[in-house]
Amino acid sequence: MDNMDFSAEDEHALRQFMPSSFGKQDASVNVQAQIERCRRPIVDERKQATTSKKDSEDDKDSDDGSDEDDEDEEDEFPVSHELLIKTHDKAVTSIALDPSGTRLVTGSTDCTIKLHDLSAMTPTTIRAFKTVDPHASKSSAPSETHPVHQVIFSPHSGGQLLVLTAFPQARLLTRDGDLVKEFKKGDMYLRDMHHTKGHISEITSGAWHPTNRDLFVTAGTDSTLRIWDVNNSMEQKDVIVHKSRSAGSAGRTRMTAVAWGSPVQGGNNILVGAALDGSLVMWNGDGPYHRPAGEIRDAHVKDTWTSGLDMSADGRLVITRGGDDTIKLWDTRKFKLPVTTVAHASTSSQYPTSNIKFSPNSSYVITGSETGHLHILNPATLRPELITPVTPGSPLITVNWHPKLNQILTGSANGQTTILFNPQTSHNGALTILSKAPKKRHLDDDPNFTTDIDPLGMAGDAVAPGGLPSAAAGTFSSRHPTIGLTASGKSRDPRRPHLPATTPFAKNTPDQKFVNESIPHSSMRDEDPVEALKKYATKDKLFTKAWEESQPKAIYKDYDSDDEEERHAAKKARR
Repeated sequence: MDNMDFSAEDEHALRQFMPSSFGKQDASVNVQAQIERCRRPIVDERKQATTSKKDSEDDKDSDDGSDEDDEDEEDEFPVSHELLIKTHDKAVTSIALDPSGTRLVTGSTDCTIKLHDLSAMTPTTIRAFKTVDPHASKSSAPSETHPVHQVIFSPHSGGQLLVLTAFPQARLLTRDGDLVKEFKKGDMYLRDMHHTKGHISEITSGAWHPTNRDLFVTAGTDSTLRIWDVNNSMEQKDVIVHKSRSAGSAGRTRMTAVAWGSPVQGGNNILVGAALDGSLVMWNGDGPYHRPAGEIRDAHVKDTWTSGLDMSADGRLVITRGGDDTIKLWDTRKFKLPVTTVAHASTSSQYPTSNIKFSPNSSYVITGSETGHLHILNPATLRPELITPVTPGSPLITVNWHPKLNQILTGSANGQTTILFNPQTSHNGALTILSKAPKKRHLDDDPNFTTDIDPLGMAGDAVAPGGLPSAAAGTFSSRHPTIGLTASGKSRDPRRPHLPATTPFAKNTPDQKFVNESIPHSSMRDEDPVEALKKYATKDKLFTKAWEESQPKAIYKDYDSDDEEERHAAKKARR
């Protein structure tokens, strides 16, 4: 057999054909390529619009340093890349991230909140791991749902989630979406709002206390701000009634937004609320709340919804976004006239939760617009530093700038949540997702080839010869991550015993636990009255203290029962 000479090209082709090693191979992840796919085509729309004009004027005088300066300006804000999350069917009204930046919660007008775990997502599995209906376990009718106005993580540990809907009762959930407490609803037939134990109408906004992890405040359409303690859900801790001077004899108006200033950086503890009558009211955060520390009657136009309200990190500046198409900056040390006012189209008439936020270090102000653009403003002049399109044609409702991740999150009217970031200055969050290998798609991931049996039909139905329940043999549903879960996210396990349907009478009948928690000393109904009175007489004299000092003096001789019987027996003997 003749000798065959192999060239270098043949050897290279052979190595490409033959495997270099055997066994299971680790799939390498090209992180840079995945991040590059998320690069945004348009970062600053203003610069792109003026590029053609500037190019003709600066062709002669341009140098290499000008391009570097433009890149440095763009890198200042985390907006060069984006990651899209589409888990809601309707407008996203609120976005919350826990302090660590791993748990993302979004609220929507579809009356649900979605829980996302940023540390467990991959580029091909960007979805919510749990869907929660805040009113699913409420004592009212199961069909009653309300749009979500605001979701707020506790700023200290992130272990508690405050959920505010278009309903008078606030709800406290765990970070996994489980209900902890539902706070009290007030009596709507009481005229004085100081005497009600909770809101009597819809809650519009809320905020946690900046330093006390047990306190939060809610603003309602009943013209009140109510401060709550998480340890007591039956009654608010304090009530602040805003008496409007332009609302006629009733003196009531709707509170549209509230913010609680932080004294961490040297400022005062201040509570600020905005009302529908156009006023902006400030109170001392530690109380007393009988009289406001400052009030501006015509901060915004009357009967316009001031949806955006936020305070700077030092507690000295207040930014408001009104329904009168203006953004105004206020100084709490001179709470009379706005420091700066600029025009900005409002979306609060259609989306009353449209907000405005200071950046973590209060060096910038961010807000959305009706055209779907993100506006980053200079807080001194309120002039735009950057205008970037996020969801063009769909209003941008809510924004949030996380301090630890250095990433901006936005929620739009089309149900899209967008995470804006910069690989050079941002940390974790979206970068954690993009640093993982895409999950390989399985046959079960395609709903066209997979069916699921209704788990409720498997509980008590007879099994057909084919292995399917007879009642559910023709009933299939598409495979979905939330299949087999209730509205609150709990499992529909067919092995659990069937609970009878709750009748309307049973819904309105309080159980023993509710009676013990709401009615003081209700547990004494099961005690013997004589023994109970003796017990309290020997301890704190709860029921006999009234006669301790005013007990009348006996005039006649007090006979014992035994002596009385002997006396009557002696009388009968004499007769």
